[in-house]
Amino acid sequence: MRCVIARFPFDLSKAQVVAAMKGIKPEPVEGDSVLIGRRHYPVKQVGEVITRQDRRDFSAQEVTRAMTRLGFTCQGLPQAAPARTLTPLEAASEMLGVSALA
Repeated sequence: MRCVIARFPFDLSKAQVVAAMKGIKPEPVEGDSVLIGRRHYPVKQVGEVITRQDRRDFSAQEVTRAMTRLGFTCQGLPQAAPARTLTPLEAASEMLGVSALA
């Protein structure tokens, strides 16, 4: 499948990507990741290996799009849970320094 990463076209197959990543230890995942075999790799690491380009030359989105089109499972960072907001009663109780349940 033809993929464009960092303005360069690449003819990639799923088997070629698996072969290229074989024997490469995954770095700690701090952003988007791609599941290759049983390992989660950072998408930037995969992009660097398969394109042989510096990671600064392409975006994680470009690699994620290419890996998804090839049939790999990609994941973003989990969304943080929204901060809990206080109800008016809890807010007033907190301001007065008393328990809302008392």
